[in-house]
Amino acid sequence: MPQSEDQRLVDLEARLERDDPRFTRAMRTGRPARPREYRRTGAWWALALGVAVLGSGIALAQGLLIAAGLVLVGMAAQLVDPDPSRLGRQRQRRW
Repeated sequence: MPQSEDQRLVDLEARLERDDPRFTRAMRTGRPARPREYRRTGAWWALALGVAVLGSGIALAQGLLIAAGLVLVGMAAQLVDPDPSRLGRQRQRRW
């Protein structure tokens, strides 16, 4: 028996509320916020921290700081610019 369109919309709304409550509240008030997938503030801070650690490691000639900085920059760069096709597959599996 096929679901009605209203039931599908209610299910979609409940799933969105569970996944990203901040986005849902913002839409209700009429002041939209970015969805969670597009919020990357923490990733940018991690990238800045990684560059700072890498720069200080180079300036102090400390191999451990250089290595830590490279690892942080690599991790943060992956978070800042993820592969959109990979995000789509994860989203489909989870729903």
